Amino acid sequence: MPHSERRKVKALLYAKQFPMGKIFVRQPFPSHFLEYPDPFILLHHAEIDIHPEADLRNEGVGPHPHRGFSPVTFIFDGAVHHRDSLGNSSVIEKGGVQWINAGRGITHSERPPENIHSTGSRQEIIQLWVNTPAKDKMKPAEYYPFSSHQIPRVTTNDGNCIIAVAAGEVLGTKGPIQHSFALNAAFVHGVEGGKLEVSFPESQTVIFYLLDGEIEVPEYGPVEKYNALLFDNAEKVIELVFKKQSKALLLSGEPIKEPIAAHGPFVMNTETEIMQAFRDYQMGKMGVLIE
Repeated sequence: MPHSERRKVKALLYAKQFPMGKIFVRQPFPSHFLEYPDPFILLHHAEIDIHPEADLRNEGVGPHPHRGFSPVTFIFDGAVHHRDSLGNSSVIEKGGVQWINAGRGITHSERPPENIHSTGSRQEIIQLWVNTPAKDKMKPAEYYPFSSHQIPRVTTNDGNCIIAVAAGEVLGTKGPIQHSFALNAAFVHGVEGGKLEVSFPESQTVIFYLLDGEIEVPEYGPVEKYNALLFDNAEKVIELVFKKQSKALLLSGEPIKEPIAAHGPFVMNTETEIMQAFRDYQMGKMGVLIE
């Protein structure tokens, strides 16, 4: 491919590990290098081994609220049991996605399912926070669970890379989630020697997070696991080669270009709206979840 058609790497974002309650998560952004790669707010990557004698009712993340954005969970291994204040209760397994539009408020929990030990006693998940435009932040909350078989797959021409498209459209394949603005999200699994070329509009933010394996980006070099690549907006195509068997999350989205006020579980446009969100939650306006 001619150099002039490739997007270049703008930043390499290492996902440092830190504790979040009882869980350790890796977070490539936000960080002091990059705050919010609009429209994305946060990415958490967790690899969790569940002790055989653990009380599953107290594992995972207990009831907590959200407002003003979409918290999305991608399950790469194991399964997640979601419950929320809308009355939803569902278990999504490996290869599935749980998509929430938090809107004006929802309270939910994410726990290991009761059969987690029969499936390997392990979870590997990514939670991604996608911002919501101001005009949609106070709409009613929505929850969308999708199992692996509901997410369409496309294989690259060389047969060495499989992309499961959860949201938007990648390589001509549309996912079940069609967002209110241009947004694409896909699981990526590649084997050694595989090559991936994907085109996105120049205006979109493009991120490639490597959970495992190793890739090489032409004119940039090798990239190992636990790193996110943020590409520039100058050209349309991202190109990479898999040096080892790898798994990744591919993201692109149209920037919202609005002020961001993020604090705790809320993402709004102003600090006043954040304070109101805390008051509304304390008053029970984001629903109640009793597990």
